[in-house]
Amino acid sequence: MTMGKKGWLLAAALIFMTVLTACGGGTPANQADTPAAEASQNALERIKASGKLRLATSADFPPFEFHSIIDGKDTIIGSDIAIAKEIAADLGVELVITDMGFDGLLTALQSGNVDIVLAGMTADAERAQSVDFSTTYYTSVQKVVVRGADKEKYKAVADLAGQKVGAQLGSIQEGVVTDQMAESEVRALTKIPDLILDLKSGNVEAVVLDAPVAEAYVKANPELVIADVQLQQDEDGFAAAMPKNSPELVEAVNATIQRLIDSGKMEEFVTEATNAM
Repeated sequence: MTMGKKGWLLAAALIFMTVLTACGGGTPANQADTPAAEASQNALERIKASGKLRLATSADFPPFEFHSIIDGKDTIIGSDIAIAKEIAADLGVELVITDMGFDGLLTALQSGNVDIVLAGMTADAERAQSVDFSTTYYTSVQKVVVRGADKEKYKAVADLAGQKVGAQLGSIQEGVVTDQMAESEVRALTKIPDLILDLKSGNVEAVVLDAPVAEAYVKANPELVIADVQLQQDEDGFAAAMPKNSPELVEAVNATIQRLIDSGKMEEFVTEATNAM
């Protein structure tokens, strides 16, 4: 029986499809560039492949991270930055720093916009639900800063009852005011310099800061002092935050941190940063 025109067209199409299937049975050449393939690459591999370690910090927290004019250029320095540089060097990549509000750091990390956070961040249980933390590299002590004229007025937590007390938004200090100074009204702002300005202008009666940070701001503002107010101290310390489920990166970061602790460099970094202020 003679095959009609439509039959020939159908047969040709079937043959063409068979050839395509035979030739295309392998993985597409660009599959490695697909989102699924990228997602399968762990955090450490992505950093090494990119050649950059993207650090997020909040550079208003001396001596850990702060702005300084070096050779006429605004530069972010501090002990946390020194640690980040060591981590980048050990990984063989370039360090890229992004400065942002403290309350946006973990969001930037979770969204994949940065690779690591070093910002005087306490590795508490709540944060650990959404990110991975390194081992502790510094244990914080909380202090209360007041105006020098009010040092004798505010000597205990109870003395600040009914008063406004400042703390950095999203920080452990905000939790300290909320939990330990329940009779006070917390005023949380993104930047510590704004809190210090509030204190000097009388908008708040005290500000809770980590000890080295408190000492730095008191040194820079002679009208302020560290009060005798005693706070309960948390055993949690500062740690680097990384994306959740990134054990390879955590291991690499921990190795650098341990090396710096064992060599005494960690203490040197804090001392050098304090002197640089």
